Amino acid sequence: MIRPSARIASLLALVVFSLPVFKAVAQQDVPSAPDASAAAPSAPAPASAPVLPAPDPANFTAALPTKETVNAFLQANWGFDESRIWQVWAILKTPVEGISKVIVLTGDKAGKQKPGQLDFFALPDGKHIIAGDEIIPFGENPFADARVLARQRADGPYRGSANKDLEIVEFADYQCPHCKESQANMDKLAVDFPKARIVFEIFPLETIHPQAKIAAAYGICVAKQGGSNAFFTFTSAVFEGQEGLETADGASLTLNSATVKAGLDPAKIAACAATPAILSAVEASVNLAKDLNITGTPTLVVNGRQVSPNLPYDTLKKIILYQARMDGVTAQ
Repeated sequence: MIRPSARIASLLALVVFSLPVFKAVAQQDVPSAPDASAAAPSAPAPASAPVLPAPDPANFTAALPTKETVNAFLQANWGFDESRIWQVWAILKTPVEGISKVIVLTGDKAGKQKPGQLDFFALPDGKHIIAGDEIIPFGENPFADARVLARQRADGPYRGSANKDLEIVEFADYQCPHCKESQANMDKLAVDFPKARIVFEIFPLETIHPQAKIAAAYGICVAKQGGSNAFFTFTSAVFEGQEGLETADGASLTLNSATVKAGLDPAKIAACAATPAILSAVEASVNLAKDLNITGTPTLVVNGRQVSPNLPYDTLKKIILYQARMDGVTAQ
């Protein structure tokens, strides 16, 4: 089974605010033993929002980033969850000129989670931070550059609108089990977001999936010869028969069968898939993923924002709606 890289795991954890770099800064009070003479134990007090320590002005020794920029960055990442609260607690100079350490305290309004602490280093370019061992886009609009890049270069088959105001780009590998699992959510998104442009970009991870590249080439040829409808029929069939991709012979049978289901000639698609132009098209899709700093599949890029398509569907939908609101575009 393919597992997302550490970078993607950390990034997506940031999106759903369960970063492994959170550290406990407070413990829930342990209730005293009940009074043995009492007729019955009293009901536990309901949880309430934690009171985060007030920041000390002495902890703001770095000029950049500003507290406002940090708050805007956290709002962009965490704002879709109304239960999340946070406090920018410190922005500190470090021994390296231009690099600042930022400390954020975080909790939830219901008090169901222990308060935590997020530490990261803001880099001199103002556009990136280091959280743990990962480099993550930063700033008031942390997803803006990736959004522009995806709009310019994500030209794979798509469902939905030709308009790119809300663009959801799926990077997937035909041999990836998690990509197969994500298709149920992708089909739901296509129904719930008819005004979105939902693009499929092929990202074969050849080092672990030897048949992924030829499957990708077939997919591009199917799209070129049959259009997007044929491509998505082909894609569904390939994922359905994914176990057949484990060997070269099995891949040939699986891909040819999927091509027939898409209404196309397997011999023509096979010939197309071997051409330099198609192999270059596969490489272009791979390069786009790399330029977006995507290293694992499946990954969605929602107007530049990376998110896992295998999140619980309600959470995934909430993130997309929130991102659309931030960008001022119509989502549904």
